[in-house]
Amino acid sequence: MRKNFGIKSWFYPLPVLIIGTYNEDGTADAMNAAWGGLYDADKVVLCLSAGHKTTSNIKARGAFTVSFADAEHVVSSDYVGIASANTEPRKMEKAGFHVTKSEFVDAPLIEELPVALDCRFLGFNEDGNVIGQIVNISAEERVLGEDGSIDLAKFRPISFDPVHNGYHVLGERVGSAFRDGSVLK
Repeated sequence: MRKNFGIKSWFYPLPVLIIGTYNEDGTADAMNAAWGGLYDADKVVLCLSAGHKTTSNIKARGAFTVSFADAEHVVSSDYVGIASANTEPRKMEKAGFHVTKSEFVDAPLIEELPVALDCRFLGFNEDGNVIGQIVNISAEERVLGEDGSIDLAKFRPISFDPVHNGYHVLGERVGSAFRDGSVLK
């Protein structure tokens, strides 16, 4: 038997996205954005309100990075979601995040977070959400497997549980996509 909950903002898994931008003075900023994802094969969508410093930074610079939070950096990743650059100028320092400038867009890469998308701002969709063109994906070698691709067991990205406000590690492999279902053909 199912229990009905009505309309809730529950969606699984929700990636924990850390959005990197530069402020007008050139300092780096980051925010935790729980609502976002792929918009097309080569685009992302971010549900950011207009009042976020990150939103104004994206408009001003025309670029941003999307890093995926990992288990090792839960505290820092959560902090950049609860502190605002509008009121805390030392936000990145307090989070313990260090940055390097992306080679592809005018936005910072967070050194501690091993997987990131470099994105060019395309505009807002009809709902006011930020749309970005992915121009590069990078990963630190420490999270790559023997095949040279990202290894989830090494990466350990986290997901947000909107029901209990928790973070959970992703990574256990339970099957093979585009193959396991073939036994039912």
